[in-house]
Amino acid sequence: MSRRITLSVIAGALVLSGAGAFALAHAGDQAPSLAHSTARYVAPDSGERGSFTFTTEVSAASGVKNLKVLAWPENSALSTQQPTVKEMAQAESARCQSAGGDNARCVYTTPVTDAEAASSPRGTWHVAVLATAEDGTTALNTKAVDFTVG
Repeated sequence: MSRRITLSVIAGALVLSGAGAFALAHAGDQAPSLAHSTARYVAPDSGERGSFTFTTEVSAASGVKNLKVLAWPENSALSTQQPTVKEMAQAESARCQSAGGDNARCVYTTPVTDAEAASSPRGTWHVAVLATAEDGTTALNTKAVDFTVG
């Protein structure tokens, strides 16, 4: 192989490895993303507790650190002043388990008592979520999914 071709191959390899390192570094800074989010509200019935369950899949290049969940009624102060990252950091955590690769399946479940159901506003509710990756990047979705309290 001539010296010119060898130098060209080496230069090309250096450029490609540099581009790959840049792509990996950039991928690490991307915010977590949510997919397949669902919410299910079951009202208490005949003395049996009800429940609220939120499920989603979170993807984050550095791994999923946590997911905070807050359900809020559409007809509330939060409809004009939606939750912030700082406020969501104080919300309750979902339980997240690895789903392979960069993905985690997160589930949040809480019981609903007769008293809570009776005092809850009827109508549309939204679920706000704050996903935090292991590298500290965050993604806030104040209306990840809706459900109805009837």
